[in-house]
Amino acid sequence: MPRRTREGETTVEERLVRLGLLVGEEGLAKLARAHVCVVGLGGVGGSCVMALARSGVGELTLIDGDAVEKSNFNRQAIADEGTLGMPKPEAAAAKVAAVNPGIRVHGVSARLTPENVAEFVPGDCDFIIDCIDDMPVKVALALFADGRGIAHVSSMGTARKWHPERLAFADIYSTKVCPVCKAMRKRLKDAGVERLQVLYSEETPAVQVPGPGGDVPLGSTAFVPPVAGIMLAGHAVRTILGVE
Repeated sequence: MPRRTREGETTVEERLVRLGLLVGEEGLAKLARAHVCVVGLGGVGGSCVMALARSGVGELTLIDGDAVEKSNFNRQAIADEGTLGMPKPEAAAAKVAAVNPGIRVHGVSARLTPENVAEFVPGDCDFIIDCIDDMPVKVALALFADGRGIAHVSSMGTARKWHPERLAFADIYSTKVCPVCKAMRKRLKDAGVERLQVLYSEETPAVQVPGPGGDVPLGSTAFVPPVAGIMLAGHAVRTILGVE
């Protein structure tokens, strides 16, 4: 954020000086006024939040109903021994404060459902970033954002993927290969959603090794979900600044 020197000249806060060389003080001021809501703070969402914080976004609403577990350590930016057991919004807020304590953070420890989206997602935010896996809630978020004219982007599947370079932005009705996109398209059509900007991968999901039995989670790398999160943050920052 810009600040005043003793001589009265405006200068850029040191932590944002490199970004300021690209966007100028006006751009930094736009980011400082922006309010971004990130839903889901896992491998994708955690890295997204940290990139937004390092970009000087002034206000963040962070929504997730889970706590940090050791199984998160391989891919989630907010997960380590210091945050183990903490609610993910609390852990994310602590990480954001360590980077930029001037950011206003609203942590919401809640599991979204299609029925409670309007209760927890701020209707006056500037951008919504969907980083969750729950398809009915993803559709509800798209309807919520469209109904209020809020810019919105949705992450598709990043599990069982090896190649972050295969990630790309597209309207969901133009996507191919991704099984999450295929399932979402039908739900969105049924809900009357005509368009949705998504980040997806054309990489065919890898076959994972057999698990120990029971409800086996999807395998994930340390690099594909975080890259997706950083790309989503970049999309939001470019939108806020009007960068083509």
